Amino acid sequence: MQQQAFPMGRSDAIVRVNTFVRGVYNWMALGLALTGLIAFLVSSNESLFLFVHRTRLLFFIGEIALVFTLAARINKLQAGTATMLFLLYAALNGATFSYIFVVYTNTLIATTFFICASSFLALSVYGWTTKKDLTGLGRFMMMGFWGILIATVVNFFLHSSGMQMIISYIGVLVFAGLTAYDTQKIKMMALSQPANIGAAAVRKGAILGALQLYLDFILMFQYLLFIFGGSRD
Repeated sequence: MQQQAFPMGRSDAIVRVNTFVRGVYNWMALGLALTGLIAFLVSSNESLFLFVHRTRLLFFIGEIALVFTLAARINKLQAGTATMLFLLYAALNGATFSYIFVVYTNTLIATTFFICASSFLALSVYGWTTKKDLTGLGRFMMMGFWGILIATVVNFFLHSSGMQMIISYIGVLVFAGLTAYDTQKIKMMALSQPANIGAAAVRKGAILGALQLYLDFILMFQYLLFIFGGSRD
């Protein structure tokens, strides 16, 4: 039986899309792995852990600054600089995430990670395959994100476990919705790439997509951990 071949233009487009999407998920996976490694190493060093805990507000501000720098200036940054900033953010986030190895059991962390990963996969598949435009959902969830961010900053000073639990439940819903929306957005980015796009532009687009999905995953994981294990100081 003769194998049917795609037209050259379509074949090239499929290769570009696959390369871009593979880059997004590879960078996301690397970011998550780096976060987990740094979190474990910091939690294993008491003096380093105490330093991060005492200066966690500065770490938080630094992480926010890196996220907004990448999101707002990705087109003006060199591909290498964008990559470095993404990995730096993942490392800083790992340092602040070190507390989970101190206050939660390894079993709970592993179980929550499995639940989060399974949910993330299902939501990503939905976002990739659905024919429904998720733009409206994405805008609504972004409003929820800003509300969560403000509430989190306020609760940083209040230390209210009840408020943190409410934030956690809302956070899971918000980042579940954003996972589906961001996946669809990344799909549209991949399909709309011009034929003559350069490697540097592909890398920067993949880094931006990886950052979006990384944030969706890591924050959904954190909020699930708060729900299953309780928010502990």
